[in-house]
Amino acid sequence: MARQKTVRRAEAVVVRNGNGSRDERLALPRSERRLNFGDKWSYAPAPEASDYIKLRSRYPLFINGKFVAPKSGRYFDSINPATEENLAEIAEANAKDVAAAVSSARRAYEKVWRKMPGRERGKYLYRIARLIQEKARELAVLETMDGGKTIKESRDIDLPLVAAHFFYYAGWADKLDYAFPGRRAEPLGVAGQIIPWNFPLLMAAWKLAPALACGNAVVLKPAETTSITALHLAEIFQQAELPDGVVNIVTGAGETGRAIVEHPDVDKIAFTGSTDVGKRILQSVAGTKKKLTLELGGKAANIIFEDAPLDQAVEGIISGIYFNQGHVCCAGSRLLVQEGVFPHVIRKLRDRISTLRVGNPLDKNSDIGAINSRMQLEKICELVDSGLKQGAELVQPRLRLPAKGYWYPPSFFTGVTASHRIAQEEIFGPVLSVMTFRTPEEAVERANNTAYGLSAGVWTDKGSKIFKIVSKLRAGVVWANTYNKFDPTSPFGGYKESGFGREGGLHGLLPYVQLT
Repeated sequence: MARQKTVRRAEAVVVRNGNGSRDERLALPRSERRLNFGDKWSYAPAPEASDYIKLRSRYPLFINGKFVAPKSGRYFDSINPATEENLAEIAEANAKDVAAAVSSARRAYEKVWRKMPGRERGKYLYRIARLIQEKARELAVLETMDGGKTIKESRDIDLPLVAAHFFYYAGWADKLDYAFPGRRAEPLGVAGQIIPWNFPLLMAAWKLAPALACGNAVVLKPAETTSITALHLAEIFQQAELPDGVVNIVTGAGETGRAIVEHPDVDKIAFTGSTDVGKRILQSVAGTKKKLTLELGGKAANIIFEDAPLDQAVEGIISGIYFNQGHVCCAGSRLLVQEGVFPHVIRKLRDRISTLRVGNPLDKNSDIGAINSRMQLEKICELVDSGLKQGAELVQPRLRLPAKGYWYPPSFFTGVTASHRIAQEEIFGPVLSVMTFRTPEEAVERANNTAYGLSAGVWTDKGSKIFKIVSKLRAGVVWANTYNKFDPTSPFGGYKESGFGREGGLHGLLPYVQLT
């Protein structure tokens, strides 16, 4: 990797508060400046090649195993959030397109897929997983171009997990009777699946793989801002010779999703997205026979105790909120620090964010990529402004953001209280809210003081304390001395307004079967 040596002065951070004043502070104490910032290596640009990627100028719908134009004839632009350039035009499906997709899925389910032995369905899933592995580099580049996340995350985290989920559920396809001892598992029928923009391919794999393994046919709607990789996944389905109609992909915005939810011939809805939309879906399916799984918002708390390995904890915080631009629904956007180590944690956190590189997501050296859309960036700015107005203090590194694209620097708030909006609302950006606590009981109370209950993290050297705290946290997933680690064998889901149902692992099969 090419490197160039530069000499620059100590990094500084900019601190802002509610009255608009600014204060530049050195990231390290004076005695440590020379040691850390005298001669510092920085990396020359190392962009991942993308000129070999074959992007279509216009992406149609995928219905009954074929790419077809939308009946409305309407398309919308898919924008690269790092450059604001138009990548392609995406078909906008209307209710008639959705009806055609559901009809195709019903035929495939009744005539082919439900009758196929589980071992044969598993072979298709294995084939899909292998094709994903073969095309992993291309898909990772597309994911980064379309969504703004760094190539390091797309290449090293997302794509391996996508393939792993198809491999894992391929193994379950002929073992469903063993998954539920004493019960017989039958598929539901047609599943309507709606996924968000933060993990386009991974969310598709989370939903498609178990549904197909159980014998269901699917109508999938990706997020309107990140539809390209789902349609490249459709090409993989064609190459794997998946029977026509088993998976249909319709693209569009909210009205397309509404048409799927309200279609009378859909037996199951699986939705990942905002809590507000999830509540509307819940109201829509109430009184029907449709099964429903909701994986909604989160406001995860990371709890650092005085006996925690602080360097490890801070690095976990960085990976949990900054490396993914805070786009993860389970991002640890609240940090609870025991008072005795609060100054040390803040200093280490301030030091660490001053080293993060914000820039071209395709550059292998970039730590933080672009915000997914202008609308999301405006939401982040609005919530940050609310934090300042409510009296919290914002800390940001002094850096130059790219002229084009949607960017936000890594930031954290101190002086946050539970009543602040930034401590209660999802921000979906690289912004952390830091609070303190004195006792374990207070830590649990503060962590649970939110409408959400998706995930949490605990950092301590004492195993007994981990088990005691975890048992009291109202969160579907709790990590101990690590954060944001996923595995296809492990279930994921939330409590309260973070939804219900589980995806992943053996538990991920249950929403797609009826037991007799």
